Amino acid sequence: MATETLATPATLSDTQTRVFKNFIDGEWVESSSGETFEDRNPADTREVVGIFQKSSKADVDAAVAAAKRAFTKWRLVPAPRRAEIVFRAAEILIERKQDHARDMTREMGKVLAETRGDVQEAIDAAYYNAGEGRRMFGPTTPSEMPNKFAMAVRQPIGVCGMITPWNFPMAISSWKLLPAVVCGNTCVIKPAQDTPLSTFNLVRALVDAGLPKGVINIVTGFGAEVGTPLAEHRDVRAISLTGSSAVGRIVGGIAAQSFKHCSLELGGKNPMIVLDDANLDLAIEGGLWGGFGTTGQRCTATSRIIVQKGVYREFVERYVDRAKKLKVGNGLDETVQMGPAINQKQLETDLSYVEIGRAEGAKLLTGGHRLDKGEYQYGWFMEPTVFSEVAPKMRIAQEEVFGPVVSIIPCDGLEDAIDIANDIEYGLSSSIYTKDVNKAFSAMRDLDAGITYINAPTIGAEVHLPFGGTKATGNGHREGGIGAIDFYTEWKSVYVDYSDKLQKAQIDRPE
Repeated sequence: MATETLATPATLSDTQTRVFKNFIDGEWVESSSGETFEDRNPADTREVVGIFQKSSKADVDAAVAAAKRAFTKWRLVPAPRRAEIVFRAAEILIERKQDHARDMTREMGKVLAETRGDVQEAIDAAYYNAGEGRRMFGPTTPSEMPNKFAMAVRQPIGVCGMITPWNFPMAISSWKLLPAVVCGNTCVIKPAQDTPLSTFNLVRALVDAGLPKGVINIVTGFGAEVGTPLAEHRDVRAISLTGSSAVGRIVGGIAAQSFKHCSLELGGKNPMIVLDDANLDLAIEGGLWGGFGTTGQRCTATSRIIVQKGVYREFVERYVDRAKKLKVGNGLDETVQMGPAINQKQLETDLSYVEIGRAEGAKLLTGGHRLDKGEYQYGWFMEPTVFSEVAPKMRIAQEEVFGPVVSIIPCDGLEDAIDIANDIEYGLSSSIYTKDVNKAFSAMRDLDAGITYINAPTIGAEVHLPFGGTKATGNGHREGGIGAIDFYTEWKSVYVDYSDKLQKAQIDRPE
């Protein structure tokens, strides 16, 4: 196999292995350690998608220093000008969408239809945030005093660190990078070690659109060697993590020590409620897409389906019948509906929860096995798996599996369904299927989650609305929409006194 080292992430033939360097201060540079790691295709582990730098704290330090230098100039570029670069990047991503989708399927495993959607989400995020460059509004307000003007303005924070997951490797990178740079910040991003190429493709589009050197820097590697030093660095003034709740607790604690802004988007165990009056055809379609899309590897995956007893048996029978027919395989095949787990460790976790469910007394209706024969022998494949007769307190109904394992739970009615849905550590996404508008609005009010869908599954967020959750799902911040602009800016209140005399605010007022 031929190997070539690239100055930029250019396209090579599939017979060559691409070697990528870190991107620091506008240059592609090797890691200080001199070590690398492989990015392999989870559908066919014989294929090395790329070789990336195994970085260390020294590389993080260099990247943060470059971002800090770039911030002195970038913060002074007018926001509409910054936004124009992001807009041009969207146009570039449109031209490269198909190639980037194939790259993502090869490194992450999800099917091409989904990776095209992942790239499109980055495009959508770019267009949205480009618009925000002309909408960084702040309030003007009457002063308490005569001849005095009062307003508040948004200002950038400084150097921002980003730690991104592998399941939406371009979309989630875009959620973090694009609002940050439009707001005038500079960035150091650590992509997930399983899927770094998609972040490279996004940043390449921004650089080709005219982003100045040092504004975005990429350091690849592993959590302890890159993620922790990035979170700890004193010159990083904001850290944004999408990952597990366990890692979120660590990063949140680190950030608190130096009073950094900290945005945590963490786990989920998302309920989909199906009431007796629901359109069952629609609910089944939604439950399949929500449960097995991205092989269940979404923080918003429909991992719990809570079904009213009047339609429980029919729903289960029809849902299981459809799950059995899903085509599993290499996502580059357009006829495949579900790809592999991301890696061996995740596959082992998925299979372990099958045994947990059995031991708890849940009824395994389909799936539960690894696929490792024939076309599956070189990948991390698993059957779509469905449990019924699941009690709300079972571990498979409480803990995030992050795989193609769906638990179906019976309920008595709306109030019981909402109680079951809320009795969980997480609070990311939720949904309800009903034709009763009163019940729909009650669910919108009472479901304890950051997202609620009506007659749709728990997946499918749009970039112009806030994304995030309650409880152990995060720490109150939101990605997407105005929530991201709020996180990546500081408010400054400004008072202009043109009275030409000292005014003492609350002290100087008539009695």
